[in-house]
Amino acid sequence: MPESARTVLTCSCEGTMPLDGKALATAGAEGRSAHQLCRAQLENFRAALGRFAEVTVTCTQEAPLFAEVAEEAGFSGRLSFVNIRETAGWSEAGAAAGPKMAALIAMAGVEPAPFELVSLESEGVTLVLGRGEEAMEAARTLAETLDITLLLVPGAEAMPPRRTVFPVLQGRIRKARGHLGAFELTVDDYAAPAPSSRSRLEFEAARDGAVSRCDLVLDLTGNPPLFPAAELRPGYLRADPRDPAAVARLVARAQGMIGTFDKPKFIDFRADLCAHSRNRITGCTRCLGLCPTGAIEPAGDSVAIDPNICAGCGQCAAACPTGAAAYALPQVEALARSLRAGLRAWFAAGGQAAPVILLHDEGHGGALIDASSRMGRGLPAHVIPVQVNEPGQVGPEIMAAALAWGAGAVRVLTRARPAHPLDGLDETLALMEVIGAATGHPEETCALIQTDDPEALETALWTKPAAARAARSSFLPPADKRGLLTLAMAEMNRAAPEPAERVALPEGAPFGAVALDRDACTLCLACVSACPAGALGDNPDRPMLRFTEQACVQCGLCAATCPEDAITLVPRIDFAEWETPKRVLNEDEPFACTGCGKPFGARASIERVTAKLEGHWMFSGPEGAKRRELLTLCDDCRTQRVVIEGFDPHEKIG
Repeated sequence: MPESARTVLTCSCEGTMPLDGKALATAGAEGRSAHQLCRAQLENFRAALGRFAEVTVTCTQEAPLFAEVAEEAGFSGRLSFVNIRETAGWSEAGAAAGPKMAALIAMAGVEPAPFELVSLESEGVTLVLGRGEEAMEAARTLAETLDITLLLVPGAEAMPPRRTVFPVLQGRIRKARGHLGAFELTVDDYAAPAPSSRSRLEFEAARDGAVSRCDLVLDLTGNPPLFPAAELRPGYLRADPRDPAAVARLVARAQGMIGTFDKPKFIDFRADLCAHSRNRITGCTRCLGLCPTGAIEPAGDSVAIDPNICAGCGQCAAACPTGAAAYALPQVEALARSLRAGLRAWFAAGGQAAPVILLHDEGHGGALIDASSRMGRGLPAHVIPVQVNEPGQVGPEIMAAALAWGAGAVRVLTRARPAHPLDGLDETLALMEVIGAATGHPEETCALIQTDDPEALETALWTKPAAARAARSSFLPPADKRGLLTLAMAEMNRAAPEPAERVALPEGAPFGAVALDRDACTLCLACVSACPAGALGDNPDRPMLRFTEQACVQCGLCAATCPEDAITLVPRIDFAEWETPKRVLNEDEPFACTGCGKPFGARASIERVTAKLEGHWMFSGPEGAKRRELLTLCDDCRTQRVVIEGFDPHEKIG
């Protein structure tokens, strides 16, 4: 029976890095560290398995060994690993890295939420696209394991096969859609070869609009790719036919693509929160222009994200102002909790200066950090690396939360030439620059590091950025993304060097107000029904339009819906208004029904409409007066009047 919840086992890795026992103890590390935990002192690990429900080992290199030992021991608790060697101890500043090690250990103690998997099925039905003998040879090799069809571009030079093992056809791709296991390609100039082809393949009469369905597509044409961000499209394999080595690698990869393949469902999407459209009027389109793979399409009032195509860049989630699209690997709330735990541990372990948070992915960023620690200076003691799945998933809520909890700066590490544009991340950094400047933060408090060179990474990080910290917050992150975004911004401002009352923002920002022309507004409340975020509301007891600024996502649906053009968007953050639950934008006395006296509608609106209609030919004269009178009746009385009197309000006068 475990005697405690969690223990942390540390190791100096044969004395190659110093360990600050006092600092590490604040994060739950055992008082005595090991010298060689993975070999000579492995019994220390076995003993911990029997005493604790959760064991954290500060070594990732030997994680497979520790996991194997835990399985042999029947350990049923949580076993986690954290790398404090390459990220902290193996550094010129390793002796001062105690607070950073404590932060890394604390972050490892935050268990991430589970995520869903998407299964893609491939039976090996493969379409090979090519120009000649290179494609023919690749098809011959693949035909031993896959169900092959070869489609040659019109005019391709190819020798007829001695024996037909797989179909050889002609055509050019007009349109392509789908993913691994479910491709659909529209083919023009489609033709079958003449059986009598002698020295070269001759094709019969061609036709357009043929459809090919397959599980895999091997593109050896050398043409532009069939899909945006083609390298991220599952099942679409492409190589330059002039590079035999690349073609051989592609063929070898394709040979193993039969069966079921699981990929994470990167985005949790809630259509009810989406602000894309209402009543066929388009509002928010932030995510549509950011998706590099084309996985997002309009779908009525919301968008639809195809999880089979989504490659997990995360830009849609970072840009989504309502939280309809939320990243799941990890969830934004789990990432925020991890950051909070790390920063609290940093200061508890004696960290004095505000640290820099370095957000990076595993494949690229992790490799650069490893290279720096082994061959260079390593990371400085003031930089806390935080691994994410994709740099593009980092939104303003994470950056603002980090600054509110005490970070002095935030850096996001990406490749020098990313596989796809990072427009969403650029927009996030630009937004944070505006808010940071308005609240007294130094220039580039949140910034991008784009490099593939460990030395360039060191140059960017070893110079401490100017950081003016006035205070730090301790708020707990809420579970919903929009709630985290607004709370983090408010807390960042409270802890800022120069708290602001109001910050003007660029167009397209996820915060703002609506300016209402009260003279033009008729209180029809069409904007209320169109608002997807609940920022605009009415009052059931009287004609009134109310506004909650903190909820406004600046989607523009209210302005586009208003029949009087009375609404204008004002992108900004007004922290005082955020504290006001509901502000009245316009109100009026209710109009009393001239039939039963029941209040309905707005007095000014009905009087304005009836006055405008007095001179209209349909509402003039005795019959026109009857029509005008209908406007002063409630729904019940209006219906009763029309039925009893047999009055046709649409009957032509005269």
